[in-house]
Amino acid sequence: MIGFLRGVLAHKAPPFLIVDVNGVGYELEVPMSTVFHLPDLGSRVELLTHLVVREDAQILFGFSTEEERGLFRSLLKVNGVGAKLALTILSGISVDGFAQCVRNEDKATLVRLPGVGRKTAERLILDMRDRIEAVLPAAANGATPPPADVRSVPRTEAFNALISLGYKPGETQKMLDAVATDGETTEDILRQVLRAVAP
Repeated sequence: MIGFLRGVLAHKAPPFLIVDVNGVGYELEVPMSTVFHLPDLGSRVELLTHLVVREDAQILFGFSTEEERGLFRSLLKVNGVGAKLALTILSGISVDGFAQCVRNEDKATLVRLPGVGRKTAERLILDMRDRIEAVLPAAANGATPPPADVRSVPRTEAFNALISLGYKPGETQKMLDAVATDGETTEDILRQVLRAVAP
């Protein structure tokens, strides 16, 4: 299983991307929530991935956050929801917004999504109700998600680690903005931040 790709964004034709990883071009399908935060062509990019294997194709899907990938994987377990519909749902509603729909049994919002009828909306709410907190703990509990520009895996992990230590989201974002994060590991980012705030 391919867990993530780190390379150069070589082609962008939403929802399709090609990421050049050491001379090998990986084609991915991504939700619009990921497309909105992609860098310019020729820039470095890192995406979490999920591989779907079918008799006639192997399709690699890409995501900018673990929450997006977690919701995608959970949606695939819902009867009648395939990869295409799961990607459409992620393109039409945020992770936090979807979690709120499930908690509030808000079928009206879900049926506005392309490809989601009333029966599918009811099935989504029923099937996701018991697993939404486990799959998407931050969204399900109403926590503030990482800001939109917190997208690289190490930076996102550092953001979540600092939140778990009790820092507020806005405060955490400022702390991360004050240190070098590009190309750094999660541990290095945390080390820089904690050194900067140490008395």
